Amino acid sequence: MISVSPSAQKSLPRWPSAGLVLLQPGGISGDLAQRLAALLELRPLACPVERQRDAHQLLNDLAREPEGWLLPLALDPGAALQGGDCWAEALAAWRQPALLLLPAVQAGAGPDRAYAALLEAAAVPLLGLVQLGGCWQAQSRRADRLAWLGWLPGSPGAPGGEEELAEQQLRLVLQARWRLSSARAAEPDCPPA
Repeated sequence: MISVSPSAQKSLPRWPSAGLVLLQPGGISGDLAQRLAALLELRPLACPVERQRDAHQLLNDLAREPEGWLLPLALDPGAALQGGDCWAEALAAWRQPALLLLPAVQAGAGPDRAYAALLEAAAVPLLGLVQLGGCWQAQSRRADRLAWLGWLPGSPGAPGGEEELAEQQLRLVLQARWRLSSARAAEPDCPPA
């Protein structure tokens, strides 16, 4: 994993949980993870695919990482792993917050619903969905009735432009959702009335 100096750790914002796992159908590229890590002020963790095939061991190792990390999952969250389970089941078992990224061509086209349903059925603490690239169609995304948080433009925009505004809105919405999700997870279960 990546080591960060104590002075650099102090400058990182405090997030509601130690870290966040990025999910995408088929897995995530390192470039996208770097960009999101910079936007969210998190430390991107580099982890080889072979190591990601043992989800429970990796999640156990991540529990010892200093907070403020971002792990891009290079594997599909529904693909079978060692031991017969999948990343969705492991994330749920460890109560690890995750964020689902979908290319614009998949937004509203079926994979968004399928992956959101997979993660919901497994009880993954899913913060929401983010559209990658394309043109953001807020009305269409609301009609999907999925937990869309916003979109990440195809490339960073000029200061003050629409792309930069979209990135900053995404950051704020994601922070709020992450805090809400963590607060709900911390609440004790109430007995039925």
